[in-house]
Amino acid sequence: MAQDTQTESRKLLQRLRDALAEDSAGQERLDKITHLIATSMGTEVCSIYLFRDDETLELCATEGLNAAAVHQTRLRIGEGLVGRVAKASKVVNTDDAPSARGFRFMPETGEEIFSSFCGVPVQRLGDNLGVLVVQSKEKRTFSPDEVYALEVVAMVLAEMTELGAFVGEGAAMSARHQQSVMFRGGCAQEGAAEGHIWLHEPRVVVTNPVADDPEVELKRLSEAVDTLRVGVDKMLDGAGNGDKEQLQVLEAYRMFANSKGWMRRMEQDIAQGLSAEAAVEKEQNAARTRMEQVTDAYLRERLHDLDDLSNRLLRILTGQGAETGADMPADPVLVARNIGPGELLEYGRNLRGIVLEEGSVGSHAAIVARALAIPLVIHADRVTTEALNGDHVMIDGDQGIVHLRPDDTVVTAFRDKIAMEAKAQERYASIRDKPATTLDGETVHLTMNAGLMADLPSLANSGAEGVGLFRTELQFLVRNQMPRRTELAQLYSRVMDAADGKRVVFRTLDIGSDKVLPYMAPQDEPNPALGWRAVRVALDKPGVMRMQLQALLRAANGRPLTVMFPFIAQFDEYRAARAEMDKALARETILGHPLPASLEVGAMLETPSLGFAPKKFYEEVDFLSIGGNDLKQFFFAADRENERVRRRYDTLNVSFLTFLEGIVNRCVDTDTPLSFCGEDAGRPIEAVCLAAIGLRNLSMRPASIGPVKSLLRRVNLAELKAVIDQARTNGEQSVRPEVMAYLRSQS
Repeated sequence: MAQDTQTESRKLLQRLRDALAEDSAGQERLDKITHLIATSMGTEVCSIYLFRDDETLELCATEGLNAAAVHQTRLRIGEGLVGRVAKASKVVNTDDAPSARGFRFMPETGEEIFSSFCGVPVQRLGDNLGVLVVQSKEKRTFSPDEVYALEVVAMVLAEMTELGAFVGEGAAMSARHQQSVMFRGGCAQEGAAEGHIWLHEPRVVVTNPVADDPEVELKRLSEAVDTLRVGVDKMLDGAGNGDKEQLQVLEAYRMFANSKGWMRRMEQDIAQGLSAEAAVEKEQNAARTRMEQVTDAYLRERLHDLDDLSNRLLRILTGQGAETGADMPADPVLVARNIGPGELLEYGRNLRGIVLEEGSVGSHAAIVARALAIPLVIHADRVTTEALNGDHVMIDGDQGIVHLRPDDTVVTAFRDKIAMEAKAQERYASIRDKPATTLDGETVHLTMNAGLMADLPSLANSGAEGVGLFRTELQFLVRNQMPRRTELAQLYSRVMDAADGKRVVFRTLDIGSDKVLPYMAPQDEPNPALGWRAVRVALDKPGVMRMQLQALLRAANGRPLTVMFPFIAQFDEYRAARAEMDKALARETILGHPLPASLEVGAMLETPSLGFAPKKFYEEVDFLSIGGNDLKQFFFAADRENERVRRRYDTLNVSFLTFLEGIVNRCVDTDTPLSFCGEDAGRPIEAVCLAAIGLRNLSMRPASIGPVKSLLRRVNLAELKAVIDQARTNGEQSVRPEVMAYLRSQS
């Protein structure tokens, strides 16, 4: 880049900094900045457009266009050349704007006399703030050096917008981080919560985007990068001869940290007049923009690595570490891009709610959130950019909605909802010790799902009759290495102690798909939900299964033991898994260890194929538990991680209910105990319908037991079954409308 171009760029940035330092109103500052940019770039026009909402840009300042158009001209994202820049987050540079694709004539601006156009996005860490535009009458394409200089200026504008330098009248110039914002995400754990924001990784704020001495900044950058590289090397040394995949990730990390291209681009940014911090953030912003446009999962992960490295480098440069000195609020709602299960467990039950930009309904974080009964919303796009520590927030986990800095109307409605739920919980507490017996005398047994020792106090408080599903994989997921047999035996023993004689159904390790152990090489599978997971992994690598079965037998120490194998798809898989249990029993006998007083070995029915297994399977298995979450996604071929399709298919669909009823009848014929485990068991309407078709054992999260029991005690299952049968006879796709009408008539 030419030396004189760099010099001019630095001079412009210093003038901008001086203008921003003046004690003047936001509008006055913006007007002065457009004048400075136009003069420095040698153009007749410089305009700044800012977003007034997520979809609309507003002309907020201009040098060269009609002054009357300011705050009057508005464009939808994607509309005109300005909207095109904002939508694609890419530069538009043309010498003939009226002929360019997407051009839209705005007569009030008087821009028809200007031929050339160059627009660059004003954005910060992937968050679009606006568009910076220069125009001239002369037909010319702006040079790469000129475009680069504009991008550097846009970076400074983004930082100063973030810091509130351009606050004025109207929505487009309103103060950031002060307005009410609603995020629509996905529901990963139900429930409502109110609290105040606690950022898992506090945002680094760059307060000095413009620097006076490039040499000083280059030295600061070089020293910070050296510190970063030493840190990455230590991470690699600490990994030792560990997992090959983990080492490959860390090697990629080191490759980025030593990337000459990354370093060269930041040095160029500093030469243009940016501070070291602003140069790092400019490159981080470019990585975020590319990350949003890349569909390849591997490339996205590598760009994510670069983004993480940039964060580390910014913290080194600014000294703004994770420990900011801020105190966690008494009612914290955790906000993060993503979070691991171990980190989430460290927060524990202190959290009122969790909001993630990423995540999935089957992720490790979601599993822990469900175990802790903490409302969790995922896919809340841009929440980490908008939220600040201490902001008031309300979460509707049932709908996947987050209200950040809600207005009084939302607060009142939300608190009314929470109050109604609290009253309902009081009503449920009054029937906690009563059986779930229906009006026609049928008793349904309600048990709870668990996965942590912290869940077990809910056993008595919820009124659950036992633990219908204890997920044993959580103890494996939250560790960096395989737990030892003695550790597992002690844990399982404590679980049985806490259950105080009530039945606990231990599900053996269910890993694979979206649950990958930190110390296990992830498999590159095109469709992991249908791939190498659960019992398939256990039978291919039986060492871990044997260790876990031995731990369970020793934990029982003469008490009754119930174990079930996950994701059994065919009879042979159950027989092979049962054979491993028989081997473990034989070994414990040889060692002289006490055997369980009784042993039940069952299977989870999560694939349609097992519904059609030979009769001999139903006769041999000690019990069956329908895993409703997986079974429904496989039955309807609808990925439960995909919001577009997962809500399209109703549990009360006639075909699904008929399939479930067929399983019930087969179990009645062979006298095989049967239960239903999953989200639908905890939804009162679905639960009473499952009971009506013959399911008498339901397992759910503890908070659902009260609502389900309450409805069961007010319904006649025989009448409800007749309603369901009539809807099927009528050829309905779902029995839900008829069931709802019947229940309303009974209330």
